[in-house]
Amino acid sequence: MNYSTLKKGVAASLVALVGVSTLANAQDAPASSSAKVFGGTAQYRTWSLGINAGVLSPVVVTGGTNDFTNWDVELGYGISLRKQLSHAFGLEGNIMRGKLSGSNENAANGIKDFETKIQYAADLRGVINIGTVDFLKRENSVNFFVTAGYGLMAFSPKTNPANGYGNGGYGEDKDNDYIKQSYIPVGAGIKFKVSDRVAFNLAYTANFVDGDNLDAIYANGTSKDKFSYGSAGLEFSLGSKAKPNLDWVNPVALMYDELKDPTLRQEVEALKNRVSNVEKSVEDLKKDSDGDGVADQFDKCAGTPAGTKVDGSGCPLPPPTVINNTPTETVSNVTGFETIQFEFNSSVLKTESYPTLDKLSSVLKENGGKVTTKGYASSEGTAAYNMKLSKDRANSVKTYLVNSGVNASQVTAKGFGEASPIASNDTEEGRIQNRRVETTRN
Repeated sequence: MNYSTLKKGVAASLVALVGVSTLANAQDAPASSSAKVFGGTAQYRTWSLGINAGVLSPVVVTGGTNDFTNWDVELGYGISLRKQLSHAFGLEGNIMRGKLSGSNENAANGIKDFETKIQYAADLRGVINIGTVDFLKRENSVNFFVTAGYGLMAFSPKTNPANGYGNGGYGEDKDNDYIKQSYIPVGAGIKFKVSDRVAFNLAYTANFVDGDNLDAIYANGTSKDKFSYGSAGLEFSLGSKAKPNLDWVNPVALMYDELKDPTLRQEVEALKNRVSNVEKSVEDLKKDSDGDGVADQFDKCAGTPAGTKVDGSGCPLPPPTVINNTPTETVSNVTGFETIQFEFNSSVLKTESYPTLDKLSSVLKENGGKVTTKGYASSEGTAAYNMKLSKDRANSVKTYLVNSGVNASQVTAKGFGEASPIASNDTEEGRIQNRRVETTRN
């Protein structure tokens, strides 16, 4: 092929490809992205289809031995399909066709030139994005990449003059149409973002063949043939246009946008308010307005004057009694034998009864003796139920005393149901008084 003609053909092809991409750009506005930094690849377009064309030659830029002194530039073309697995890495399948040719000066070795038709060259490559020109900018529009992989190619070589090679005569029995050999493609390139859907690629790939007959000259395995493919092409992103293309995602900008998301800021502010409310609740729980050492929520007698001695419920302790006008040992009015009150239909001790029971426990432990806890109930409900309830109330008092260190043999619990009311059961005030336990010495 004439080199000038080849250049014109490639140039015309690229002009046509750019025209197609411009049209696509005009019809496809960039998608507004709601992607998150750790949202996974499902929120992006990750498949792309590419077409390319360029020049093939039986040499590579790294040099090495060649069976022909001169090489020609021939046309090659191909397609690709890529799956982007992350911002920096993808897998790409490629299929390429074309031909290679070269010649020897003065017909060295009796062979003037060769021509090899590449029926197909198919490979799978890893594609690594190694950097972007504008990585620190919000819009990423230029990517550099490197590729490497493994493939299988089929080709038909022939020489001039004919020397046994030719189409339809390959293999031991000369009954194959072409030769199959594996090869390793290694390449690099640059990609330009034309639109949200279209990218323009320039790439160079060196292909190292696992054989020495790509140019129809077999040198008994002392060297391996190689060829290169310099190409230009377009890549079309596939999938929903509502999603951004993973190729062009700028992780830094994405993270910045996510941190600046007003919804996230609102959630943070709401969380701060909740924390403040919890802190305020904790402070309220600890609040002791009258300074008597009992928190307000447990203080039954709010507003106790400063310095007043109080019990566990925040109520003032009875004043001491002076005997014979002489400052002697003080005697408390609380004997521990006061009546213990209960809520409606409940045998659970009230916290306000604890000081009375604690005093009774101290008396029993210090002085010995025995007591009987007598449980009673108001007249609501059946007599049988109220009898059980009164026994439960008497046992609640006994259990408290035993748990505080009193010997169980010192306490007898009895229930009397609705018997012996101390107030009228016709009023709620009277019924409240009748829900009780009385403690008496044996």
